[in-house]
Amino acid sequence: MATRSPSSSRTRRSTPREPDGRFGPARATVGRGARALDAWLRRPLTSLHLILGVFGLLTLFGLVMVLSASAVESYSAGGSSYSVFIRQLGFCAAGLVLFWVGLRIRPVRLRAMAPWLLLVGIVTLVAVLIPGVGVLRNGSRAWFAVGSFSVQPSEAVKVALTLWGAHVLVARRKVMHRWKHALNPLVPVTLLVLTLLVLEPDLGMTISVGIVMIALLYFGGAPMRLLATLAVGGAAGAVILGLTAGYRVSRITAFLSDSPDALGPAYQATQALYSLADGGLFGVGLGQGRAKWDYLPNAHNDFIFAIIGEELGMVGAFAVLGLFATLAYTGLRIARRSNDPWLRLVTATSTAWLVIQAAINIGYVVGLLPVTGLQLPLISSGGTSMVVTMFVFGILTSAARHEPEAVAALRANGQGRIATLLRLPMPEPYRATGTSSRTTVSRPPAQRSARR
Repeated sequence: MATRSPSSSRTRRSTPREPDGRFGPARATVGRGARALDAWLRRPLTSLHLILGVFGLLTLFGLVMVLSASAVESYSAGGSSYSVFIRQLGFCAAGLVLFWVGLRIRPVRLRAMAPWLLLVGIVTLVAVLIPGVGVLRNGSRAWFAVGSFSVQPSEAVKVALTLWGAHVLVARRKVMHRWKHALNPLVPVTLLVLTLLVLEPDLGMTISVGIVMIALLYFGGAPMRLLATLAVGGAAGAVILGLTAGYRVSRITAFLSDSPDALGPAYQATQALYSLADGGLFGVGLGQGRAKWDYLPNAHNDFIFAIIGEELGMVGAFAVLGLFATLAYTGLRIARRSNDPWLRLVTATSTAWLVIQAAINIGYVVGLLPVTGLQLPLISSGGTSMVVTMFVFGILTSAARHEPEAVAALRANGQGRIATLLRLPMPEPYRATGTSSRTTVSRPPAQRSARR
């Protein structure tokens, strides 16, 4: 019987395997792409470019879809297919001004203004409840009439609560493990805001403000047991509110029902599912959707994601999901790389409520959640929501400019012509209270530990 020598066996095992000729070039290409992406993500201004890219794409995409989704309703209402779109352009112009304000104002000054902004916001929430002052629409007194436009103050209060809440929690960050210091005064003030919203009533905005409070406490370092208790209490409160009004009960009943209701409370949600089903993979074509022909109410507002799925298909729907996923990554990246504790908390909280609001909107359009009336940020038609969201993106962009490495790069290489044209001030490095004016820009903690 033939035997194999140990040497030949070792030689055979040590011989490397031949690379697969079919997949070798593809693997090399993927490797080069991954290395290029990693190098780009390490650049000092990557966060700034990412947040500007997401903001620009969401804004342009939203304008295109509002034009497509509102053309039929606009024509039937006033004989012009562009009336809703022109109003949206006007709000977009106002929003760009506030985006510039949020981008230009220094974080220190914005933090100093936070208590006054919240105070003004609470006063407007009280004023909007006064008959003759607030405008009653769809059973909710949540708007002011300004000429031919309507202003919803609760949208601005949500941002003011974020700025003020971050200011309070950062000042107490060393004692956040104690429930007393974590709860007071953020939770009582938030409960006051929630009470005013319930009196309007506006369940969607109530949920959104609750998300802001939970996000502030979570990123502020509150104990998980406290967060779990507040989450359970908030869920119980939402259930109670949902069962105390007839239209809310009908929405919940329709959501829990297995049989589609063709003409009842589930009509809108059912039509949204039909629109998504008609879209398929690539959609029926931009502007060619049928749901907006009076089949789907509020097609250009709360249920615009259904029109996206119908006209652009699964590809367009996943493009929207990709943009909001990129927003989540970018916002948390900016927060992680920031040295300013207040700016870090504001950035993380703002990112959280923007992304969660988008998830809730998409969730009830696709039938995973009951209808709440929350809009899809920067895509749904809406005045105050769009303007306020653009202001928040201005704050996020300013935070990206104040990353330590971004500050160093901008000071070393200059800001460029666009920043000069917009008269943007040179970002300054963060200086903690009590430090000297010679404080230098330090590397983010994650990079310091990596280089060690």
